[in-house]
Amino acid sequence: MRKILRVVLAALLPQLALAQPFPAKPVRILCPFPPGGGVDITARAIAQELSAPLGQPVLVENRPGAGGNVAAAEVARAPADGYTLLLTLNALHAISPHLYAKLPFDAMQDFSFITPLVSFTNVLVAGPGSPLGSVKDVINAAKREPGKLSFASSGNGTNLHLTGELFKTMAGIDIVHVPYKGSAPALTDLMGGSVAMMFDTIPSAVSHVKSGKLRALAVTGATRSPLFPDVPTVAEAGMPGFEVVSWYGLIGPAGMAQAVVKRLNTEAAKAAGSNAFRGRMEPLGFEVIASTPERMAQMLAADSARWAAVIKAAGVTLN
Repeated sequence: MRKILRVVLAALLPQLALAQPFPAKPVRILCPFPPGGGVDITARAIAQELSAPLGQPVLVENRPGAGGNVAAAEVARAPADGYTLLLTLNALHAISPHLYAKLPFDAMQDFSFITPLVSFTNVLVAGPGSPLGSVKDVINAAKREPGKLSFASSGNGTNLHLTGELFKTMAGIDIVHVPYKGSAPALTDLMGGSVAMMFDTIPSAVSHVKSGKLRALAVTGATRSPLFPDVPTVAEAGMPGFEVVSWYGLIGPAGMAQAVVKRLNTEAAKAAGSNAFRGRMEPLGFEVIASTPERMAQMLAADSARWAAVIKAAGVTLN
């Protein structure tokens, strides 16, 4: 009789596990970049706040490589059970598909969108000894000597590179792009005077601006940054309509059950709105923007259309 019961229980265990309410085991969030950057900071902050309401450990695993494509491909291939998620950035879905001839995933169709989490803007910075003190100074200098000024970026095809290309197009100027392997070496050369200026993310640049190692000329958002209240927006500084906002969000593989998506959306939105999460993110220049899966998809579609036009106009391509 005991043998029969053991056989029956063994047969039922998988069904019982499936019937358990989500989550019944730890959830992992893949971070597509190395530890220490903005994506990693956000992933760890949201994971910490999600563990208690979900009743399970939420673990962050770093999977850097190919501008985020390695982690995205892994999540796209993962079981659609809600236990493997990605802390994504809008560039992975709105920029990469227009730059790479072939991606190992479909940026829109291979994922279940859960919620946007935080947004942030870029800031145009120059070295402390630079004669460039404003957007008008940049434009006037570039028009006097086309091709002499240079701007650094964290790499070809990155949001920072394309922000510079958009600036060039809207201002009608010729400035030379100098790509680096990340923001850190670009900032080092900028502070050393090797390049004239750079669009950097506010979370990355804020400490250098506050310490006087960099001079902030303008921010790329629609409104001024609370961290730099005296620094105008690019639009205020003479380029109406200029606006660049980047953001991070939470996604999973395509085909996730709606009940699981709803649970994750509800808990992630609450976590993002918590005092602990805001207290960690807002001093770095992030703004909480948690919303619905539908809104996240709409934001990505709008970003994709916009950056496709910028990429085409700039003629940027990657293998």
